[in-house]
Amino acid sequence: MLNFTAGSGYLWIVFSLMTALVVATQDAWVKKFFSHLSSLEMSAFPLIYSLPLFCLGLCFVSVPPLNPDFLWSYLLSLPINAAGFLLYMKAIRQSPLSLTLPYLAFTPVFMIATGLIFLNEIPNVYGIAGISSICIGSYVLNLEPGRFSFLSPFKAIFKETGSWIMLIVALVFSFGAVIGKVAIINSSPVFFAMFFFSTFDLFLIVILWATGKIQMATFVQSPAKGLFAGSLLFCHALFHAWAISMTKAAYMISVKRLSILFGIIYGGLIFKEKNLLIRFTGAFLMMSGAVLIMMKGG
Repeated sequence: MLNFTAGSGYLWIVFSLMTALVVATQDAWVKKFFSHLSSLEMSAFPLIYSLPLFCLGLCFVSVPPLNPDFLWSYLLSLPINAAGFLLYMKAIRQSPLSLTLPYLAFTPVFMIATGLIFLNEIPNVYGIAGISSICIGSYVLNLEPGRFSFLSPFKAIFKETGSWIMLIVALVFSFGAVIGKVAIINSSPVFFAMFFFSTFDLFLIVILWATGKIQMATFVQSPAKGLFAGSLLFCHALFHAWAISMTKAAYMISVKRLSILFGIIYGGLIFKEKNLLIRFTGAFLMMSGAVLIMMKGG
């Protein structure tokens, strides 16, 4: 079994970047092929097709010693990540990727507080500078060419449904990431990824099916596309668990949020989204802040 630790140096950056690319690819794939469905049906596609992969993987992973903090952090991670995942899919379905994904850059900002609570991490002056860069980037992101006013970017956050939903997602994930790391350090990265997502996928699928939000017949119509979406979620979970086990949670999430830049590129190439230069500039400033937090934040 693969075993990566904090002693792996900068290997965590490689896995974080791989996570970012996989996340952006999954977003674009699901939006392109499943956005004609409801947000809940769209959410269920990667869950249903990744479930067999996680269950199979669990069969090949030995159970590590489980410390006392594993149980509460694992159980708390389930509803938190479920809420974040469903809201995430709703946001990318309703609004352009280039106007929704950049708000995920606020996750490491919120994690300065959640990291202090759960992981005892305290920001320094570089962390404050990073926060400022992220906030300025979010302002630039919403500038409208030829229609500029000082308050227009702030108004856009509330006018664009996907934007404010994604801001909530960033807050939810700031709790999910640090609590998930508590579970990882009290078990092992691979075991947590396989065990958590086996139950996470099953939990959401059963709830959605039992409440009549999804019909299983919907998911047999595009098995190849569904399997690719499920494989991306499987890789996402594995790379994330490895990376976050090697460094501070806020650092890993900052690099992972490079998925924003990848997502904007996908938005332009696949969905022909407009005003990409301004949005890319705003996203770049947001990501610069996130990287500053990663490199120098305390």
